[in-house]
Amino acid sequence: MIPARFNGPPGSANGGYTCGVLASLLGADVAQVSLRTPPPIGRPLAVNHEDGRVEVYDDGMLVAEGEPSELLVDVPDPVDPDTAEAASAAGMERWSSAHPFPTCVICGPDRAEGDGYRIFPGAVEGRDGIFAAAWTPHESLAGADGHVRPECLWGALDCPTSAPVANFGEGPPVVLARLTARLGCAVRVGERHSLVSWSLGIDGRKRHGGCALFDESGRLLCASRALWIELRDPPAA
Repeated sequence: MIPARFNGPPGSANGGYTCGVLASLLGADVAQVSLRTPPPIGRPLAVNHEDGRVEVYDDGMLVAEGEPSELLVDVPDPVDPDTAEAASAAGMERWSSAHPFPTCVICGPDRAEGDGYRIFPGAVEGRDGIFAAAWTPHESLAGADGHVRPECLWGALDCPTSAPVANFGEGPPVVLARLTARLGCAVRVGERHSLVSWSLGIDGRKRHGGCALFDESGRLLCASRALWIELRDPPAA
């Protein structure tokens, strides 16, 4: 069951968090999870393990499926947290004025500090096509070991991938369809980090983006690759 806190669009779970839940069920170093329908929040979902894969169903309807995978992506150089914070502040206008889902737990401007992640990547000055946001994980995301829970990390590696490829009010919203991630190193709560994202290409309604998580010293901790789909019709109010 996806807790109500971890929503994405209204009435459904955040895609990255949901993908992280399935990845945790797989137990693979690298996992790829595809979303087949908006994941529901606040109600039990059925889990099916078969041939090294995992599927999640809602009343017989396939919600998401995951499998072990590889992550083949060239990660750009790190961005320090101060630069990432400046980029985020400079780009905040488009997140606050043109966000299609302003209550998203990861990137929603309407979520309070400590409740939402409040990750708002902005373009990094002098680095063409690179977006960044500073992130200090809140203690509510920690497991018993003081590190960010894996499913919560997947959430952080989700929404930033949309920053270089989303329409932000100049076209239909995009929604997550597939996320592949490697959680290479543990991430401690209460410490400053940088999330760096970049475009991996646009093909019609398909939008591809990458994301990397760095610690304050510039060490690469985790990375992801996402497929976003531009909606044909605007979401219901």
